[in-house]
Amino acid sequence: MPLIPEEPQIHESAQGPRAMAAGHPAPTPRPVPGPRSAASPRPGRPGPAPARPAPPAQRPHPGAGQSPSPRPENRSEQRSGPQIQLIPAPVDGALDAAEEAVDLLLDTGRPPGDILVLTTGEQHPWAAHELSFGDAAYWAQQDARDDVFFADAAAVERAAARPVVVVAVNGGADDAAARALPLAMGRATALLVVCGDPQRINAVLGAGV
Repeated sequence: MPLIPEEPQIHESAQGPRAMAAGHPAPTPRPVPGPRSAASPRPGRPGPAPARPAPPAQRPHPGAGQSPSPRPENRSEQRSGPQIQLIPAPVDGALDAAEEAVDLLLDTGRPPGDILVLTTGEQHPWAAHELSFGDAAYWAQQDARDDVFFADAAAVERAAARPVVVVAVNGGADDAAARALPLAMGRATALLVVCGDPQRINAVLGAGV
C-alpha cells in the first residue's frame, strides 16, 4: 500500500521514556564531524564510552492458567511490524528532514543508541568523517550503540537492527532505494521514518510495504 505523507512527528508508541514527563528535555547532542588525533575521543563524545550493561534477564514464560500481558504498543508491533512514517522532502532536503526527525526522537527521550540513520545518496558528514579513520573503527561504533549511527543505505545489510531507523532518500539510483527501503524496514523494530519525495518513494516501494 502507498505511504501517506505526514508532517514531521513521532508516533506515541515509538517515543522514548521521557515523552510523558512534564516539559521538554534539552536535546541530546548528536555526533558531528571534526578534527581529532588518534588519541582524542571521537566527535561529539566527551570521553571513553561506559561499559555496555549486561542484557536484562528474560521474563519467565507464563505458566498454566496464566495469560501474558504485553504492553498495548508491543501488541501492535508484534502483529504488523514497525510503524512507518513518510516525511515529504525534496532530494536536497531529505537529509535535513531526517536530522529533524532524529531531533524529535531525542527530544521525546529516545536514547541515541536506539537510532540508525541511512542515506541513499551522499553520505552524512559524520559517516564520511568516521570512515576516514578506518572501516573497522567505524563499524565498532555501531556495535557500541552509544550514539546515533549514520550509514550508507547500500550497507544496510551490515547494519544491526535498532528500534528506530530513519532513511533519507537524498539521491542514488531508484533500484538501490528499492532494495534499501524494505531492508531498512526489516532493521526497524518500532518505527521506520522515510524522508524524501513521496511519489518517488511509493514508486520504488511499489506494493512491497
